[in-house]
Amino acid sequence: MSLWHFSTDHKGNVAPAFGLAMVPLIGLIGMAIDYSTANSARTALQAAVDATALSLAEQAQHLSVNQMTQLGPNYVTADFHRSDAQITDKTTNYDPVSSIVTVTAGGNVPAAFMQLFNTKQIPISVQAKARAANDGLGCVLSLNPSASGATTVKGTADIRLNGCDLYDDSANASALAATGSGTISAHYVGVVGNISGKGAISATNGIGTGVSPIHDPYAAMNFPAFSGCTDHNLTVKNDTTISPGVYCGGIQVNAGATLTLNPGIYYVDRGTFTVNGGATVNGTDVTIVFTSSNGSNYATASFNGGANINLSAPSSGPTAGIVLFGDRNMPAGTAFSFNGGSTQVLGGAIYTPKAAVSFAGGANTTTGCTKLIGDTVTFTGNSNFAIDCSGVGTKAIGKIIASLLQ
Repeated sequence: MSLWHFSTDHKGNVAPAFGLAMVPLIGLIGMAIDYSTANSARTALQAAVDATALSLAEQAQHLSVNQMTQLGPNYVTADFHRSDAQITDKTTNYDPVSSIVTVTAGGNVPAAFMQLFNTKQIPISVQAKARAANDGLGCVLSLNPSASGATTVKGTADIRLNGCDLYDDSANASALAATGSGTISAHYVGVVGNISGKGAISATNGIGTGVSPIHDPYAAMNFPAFSGCTDHNLTVKNDTTISPGVYCGGIQVNAGATLTLNPGIYYVDRGTFTVNGGATVNGTDVTIVFTSSNGSNYATASFNGGANINLSAPSSGPTAGIVLFGDRNMPAGTAFSFNGGSTQVLGGAIYTPKAAVSFAGGANTTTGCTKLIGDTVTFTGNSNFAIDCSGVGTKAIGKIIASLLQ
């Protein structure tokens, strides 16, 4: 007998049998519908958890572990838009050592048909892991959040950032400004605000405006405490070698003289470290700190055209990777001038977060490691940067890239 004949047969012993036969069939169809609804809700929850993990990983440098733990559940809730699911468990964990964010969420989807079989809810649970990574290719970063011309190239300066990026944290409409016939070429250029003279800027991996600010990679680093004075108002007129210490009132190196710095940390306490044209300063595994013991007249630097500078940072220790370190307590806009020209070679990071930096140098340098961080940066002459920094100890500068882990 066909199913049609079976279903239309009105004999008394056939209809009840047919009804009984349909119960498991309806149950299977209902189960499929309930599981399809639950699977759809689980997919939506997985997408919300993935988005949360990626978002938190991208913000990892700016948030504490507690903040990430608190924000995670809120992000999941904001990204999950299904009213047919009850999400009861949302947790976020962050391991700062591995830079991995783990987000989990779970709950239940009420059953519609399976309640006939005493199943009232279908449980769902998901997890996502994301790792924060820095692209590490930044070599110039201006930190001022609002200045016009926070990064500026003047005159005919030709700025070549060999395989590395330029970042500008200013939200100003002219945050990065190219004036005159100056040019900048880089691997990538990222600006929080906008660019004036964009035609003078070229980048093999693109130019981004409206990007997120780049975190100061040395924000948590401090130089060791110091006291006393090793020397006062040191003037170098002949070939001289000095050792680490506190040089109060500044250092001046006259034309024709050579100053050699033994490895270690040098504190310039107030005054100016001046290197005149024709003078030479050499040093390996050296950090020069520009500071003030009384909170005023903070030390600055003035490397003049034709100065021969060859300094490199220590690869370990409290100032690892930093060759020139400007005290972050100095007034914003304190003038620093690194205009030694083609014979100016600084290996490591020039970290002067409150300084208005004027820079021209390294024009003959296409390899090596030079990174520059200032409140503002103005290029006044031809400059070359490169970030072959393996073994130098510098910290990465760049945009945060977050990726999901399988």
